[in-house]
Amino acid sequence: MRALGKTGYVLVGFAVLLAVWQAVVWTGRYEESLLPSPLGVAEAIGELIESGTLFVHLRVSLLRFAAGYLSAAVLAVALGLVLGRLLRLWNYIDPIVQLIRPVSPIAWSPFIVLWFGIGNAPAIAIIFLAAFFPVLLSTVSGVRRVNPSFLKLAHNLELDRRALLTKIVFPAAFPAIASGLHIAVGTAWIFLVSGEMVGTQSGLGFLIVDARNMIRLDMVLAGIVFIGLCGLLLDQCVRLFERRMEKKWGIVRGD
Repeated sequence: MRALGKTGYVLVGFAVLLAVWQAVVWTGRYEESLLPSPLGVAEAIGELIESGTLFVHLRVSLLRFAAGYLSAAVLAVALGLVLGRLLRLWNYIDPIVQLIRPVSPIAWSPFIVLWFGIGNAPAIAIIFLAAFFPVLLSTVSGVRRVNPSFLKLAHNLELDRRALLTKIVFPAAFPAIASGLHIAVGTAWIFLVSGEMVGTQSGLGFLIVDARNMIRLDMVLAGIVFIGLCGLLLDQCVRLFERRMEKKWGIVRGD
């Protein structure tokens, strides 16, 4: 029943959005070429699916995202588990991280292109930068908040450092790590599309730019719809992983 209730909220929300969109179109303030109707965008989506163009660009974007996001998540979690325990070392590294973190990954694109060339590598590097810092900071924060009694228990059991990190610290810090993974999904997906709009010849970002150049705003909106849907599905994948790990470790959710 609860799931059906959530589904109802989602359906009503989208229905209201479509109604407002169609109402703006009916006012006649904007021409169809400037603001396509929902039906026009639906037809553009059908055209992209029928031609196979959508799946080609979608596959490329998802592969780039997987390579950049997963590598950033694994490295950031591993480093965060270690640095969260070495507080003196983290005190030296934290100012550097705080200096680099606010810089948009797109700002690094001139250097990324020079270092990695053209193709998939620059987009993957941009995704990596966008995902790395949220996960790293969340992991360090989670490690630092681990209940001291857990650490005392590990000491009494004479666990080695590896067992301490994998069996005690990581499960205890996982809620904070999961929060960082959620944030990183959104930022990485946003900057993937931004990177593809600048320096690639494939992907959903390129699809939007190519449609804009052809003055096909219905195609532009179709691409935007799929970018939003993919971002939502990716976030749900992280949520499913989070709940699976919580069930494995017996973590009780607060909601």
